[in-house]
Amino acid sequence: MEFGGPTFVLAIVAMSFVAWIITTQIRARHGYPLEGEWGGKVHKENPELARQNQLLAQENDLLRGKIGRLEERLSVLERIATDAPARLTAEIENLR
Repeated sequence: MEFGGPTFVLAIVAMSFVAWIITTQIRARHGYPLEGEWGGKVHKENPELARQNQLLAQENDLLRGKIGRLEERLSVLERIATDAPARLTAEIENLR
């Protein structure tokens, strides 16, 4: 085989192309992002993970709401505990 001829250059190009195909196949199998046609990244879509993220976001919103209500209740309890006993007694008597 002649190292300066076109056959050698074509063999190197073919080996590079085969290596690129194998690398892309391995990356796709393991879920790594692939290079797009114009150099951008193409991520593997996983509907199960998207659904799980949506459920977690809904749970976070629910928990944030609960925390807000608990903070309001805690502030009321703190106000009751720190108010003067005479004022608290007067308010209770006014309610009766």
